[in-house]
Amino acid sequence: MNAMNTHYPDPSPLEISRRHTLAVIVDNEPGVLARIAGLFSGRGYNIESLTVSETEHQKHLSRITIVTAGTDATLAQIKAQLERLIPVHRVLDLTVQGDAIERELSLVKVEGRGEARVEAMRLASAFGARTVDATLTSFVFELTGTTDEVERFINMMVAVGLVEVSRTGVAAMSRGPLGM
Repeated sequence: MNAMNTHYPDPSPLEISRRHTLAVIVDNEPGVLARIAGLFSGRGYNIESLTVSETEHQKHLSRITIVTAGTDATLAQIKAQLERLIPVHRVLDLTVQGDAIERELSLVKVEGRGEARVEAMRLASAFGARTVDATLTSFVFELTGTTDEVERFINMMVAVGLVEVSRTGVAAMSRGPLGM
């Protein structure tokens, strides 16, 4: 077994594991998400981020954005297996297409009194976070940005009294005029 305790071998030193963002268009029906998640877990693949929402109400289609990591061979296998599922209409690897636009929404609760309160407000302003709730002892900030920006903001808030974090996961779209 490898370091991650899966049944699959680690990639050889020649194979590079990279982060990929997949956009998957599926029928909006019960069980589809479970089937896709089962495909990943049954083969030992990890899902780093997962977002789902109906995007075409008239056609009852949903868009699933999956962030995962693997070698080129692993990603080709994942895409092929996803495309074989009946409710899947299209699978697009946004990473291969080029620079995709990726954003994540986070709600970050921070406890703060005195100087820590002032510092939390200063950092939130510097990151462009919006205050969505404030009491005499705490704040809830809303931040939308890249995963790296959200991570940096959360790490900064640890020093001033981080209490809780809720994140949506990555929403992504390819650049340019063409859609999926």
